[in-house]
Amino acid sequence: MEFNNEKVPRPMNPPAYSEFPPEKTTMQMPSVVISPPLIQTNTPIIVPVVVGRQMGPKPASLSCPSCHAQITTRVERKTTTKTHLFALLLCFLGCWCCVCVPYCMDSCQNADHYCPSCNAYIGSYSN
Repeated sequence: MEFNNEKVPRPMNPPAYSEFPPEKTTMQMPSVVISPPLIQTNTPIIVPVVVGRQMGPKPASLSCPSCHAQITTRVERKTTTKTHLFALLLCFLGCWCCVCVPYCMDSCQNADHYCPSCNAYIGSYSN
């Protein structure tokens, strides 16, 4: 077996670290802004909450608390537990033909008032 004695070119080694100029060896760190810590106080934050007003069974004229427009409220009737209990009572009494009457009577339903402009809930009336 014969070996060829030819010199194979060697890959060049990277230069030593001491060969780089000093301005390229130093890295600048990005500046970091540190905000001061938040101060916690014991004072409560008061958020006003508008609870629905007591309204009547008919549409009412008033100023909307949400959009501040002068309006006449839109009334929507909603069945309640009381409506279902009256229908169940009529069912137990044997008045099968009158079971639907509480669902047709305004006095057995809640009247929810809404603003016709912004559809905000204003109040409710329950009999």
